[in-house]
Amino acid sequence: MEAVIAILALTFVAFVVLGVYLAVKAVGAARRGVERTVTQARKAVEDTTLRAKSMGQVGVAGELAQLRLSLRTSMRATQDALHARVEQDESLKESLSLFERLSGHGHELDDELKRLEREPDKRRVGERMPDLRERTERITHAADSLRWATRDRARQFADDDLAALSAEIEVESGALRDWATKGPTTGMPVDAPTDVPGGIPGSAFDPAAGTAADASQATDAPQAIGAARPAPAYPWQKTAKPETTN
Repeated sequence: MEAVIAILALTFVAFVVLGVYLAVKAVGAARRGVERTVTQARKAVEDTTLRAKSMGQVGVAGELAQLRLSLRTSMRATQDALHARVEQDESLKESLSLFERLSGHGHELDDELKRLEREPDKRRVGERMPDLRERTERITHAADSLRWATRDRARQFADDDLAALSAEIEVESGALRDWATKGPTTGMPVDAPTDVPGGIPGSAFDPAAGTAADASQATDAPQAIGAARPAPAYPWQKTAKPETTN
């Protein structure tokens, strides 16, 4: 009895622990989903703000906004391209590792540009603009190179697969057309005897064959000289009645 109670207690504790674990996992997944949504919304708002600043402001402030917008757009597009293909192509893991290192430089530059937007001394900021433009171009060029190389690789794989598929289809099409070189087949030999109703063709039980044999024997039998041949009987003739004498 004590063993049964202990087993029931352990089962209850196991269910409680499992329920707590599943609850924690669900809360964590929900929190990550909310954080992801908030992050995406914040990025969308920042991109919209930067786009408005780059078009609505002139001078250093507008150029800083343009650099940040160009940097963020290039880095995000490259990240999406790599993550979309890394599961199908294992060789992209090294490219993804390089992009993570490049992202460190990109985040550092974006933070610096963001701080300079709030810098009151615009003259000093203007003096640093050539260096900031060069760094932005180097990072975006590297990101663009990775992105386009990934897309070219994916397109090459698709072209190779299409070429192999086309070759297989041509082989299958040739096999389907092989009847043209052998001629049509009817499914029945040319010299096969046809069915004769009422008997088995070519057998001793064929009534047609028996009738033909009987007729042949009757024809080949010797006939008496001057003997009258019986008139042929037709099915539409009536049977002659015997004559009666008075």
